[in-house]
Amino acid sequence: MHFLCLVHVDKDLAASLTPAEQEAFERENMAYANWLASGPSVISSSLKEPETATLIRSRRRTLSMTDGPYVETKEHIAGVMIIKAHDRQEAVEIAAKSPVARIGTIEVREMNYD
Repeated sequence: MHFLCLVHVDKDLAASLTPAEQEAFERENMAYANWLASGPSVISSSLKEPETATLIRSRRRTLSMTDGPYVETKEHIAGVMIIKAHDRQEAVEIAAKSPVARIGTIEVREMNYD
């Protein structure tokens, strides 16, 4: 089974890390990314800041595009992972190991194509 994980970051929590905490967080995050790449991950990637996003909508045959930032929110999507797991429980356990869970939220969703 494959699961899509949307990685949300609370920008206030991320900004509150001291330089030493930020350095430790980055080391842990790199170790987690390496572990993912060695087994459960199909793909994972961080995303550029929300200010770089473009929203595309088509309503009544009219296309509109809006450049970011487009939403004032406490959390933003900072990355994605597609992981391979035997079941939802294993997927949740894999996602829960991410250091980002301490400064945000990881949304785990089963993919339909399996």
